[in-house]
Amino acid sequence: MSKKILAVASAGGHWQQLQRIRHAFDGENVFFLTTLQGLPDDFGALPAAIIPDCSQSTPRAAVRCFAAVCRIVLRERPDVVVTTGALPGLIALVAGRLVGAKGVWIDSVANADCLSTSGRLARHVAHLRLSQWEHVAREAQVEYAGSIL
Repeated sequence: MSKKILAVASAGGHWQQLQRIRHAFDGENVFFLTTLQGLPDDFGALPAAIIPDCSQSTPRAAVRCFAAVCRIVLRERPDVVVTTGALPGLIALVAGRLVGAKGVWIDSVANADCLSTSGRLARHVAHLRLSQWEHVAREAQVEYAGSIL
């Protein structure tokens, strides 16, 4: 029986990196979440939904994002949440935990010096946290399995 995967990434580099690993989900039931209208269609990443973008400097948007993600998670009931970031991905990990989903955080390749803030917070909710930089993984005490890009 295939797993239900919720694959989440903010627009931009996070989305690009998620698309680079989507072959790993072949044969699984995948639902995509992102923050920019049109991205799922452009990449053939369907079914999908658009959620509000947010960051640590936009607390109201984060509340709207959390509400939207919770509605989708309750409807989709994923077994696994996979995200390449940013804050919307962390929110999805939290919401996924509420329904018993396993969580995978893959920190963006852009974080070459240290784990992102969301990546550090993911320690509390993700079952697996990965850095795409070996030295960052070692320093942050997370896993390293190579780079997506």
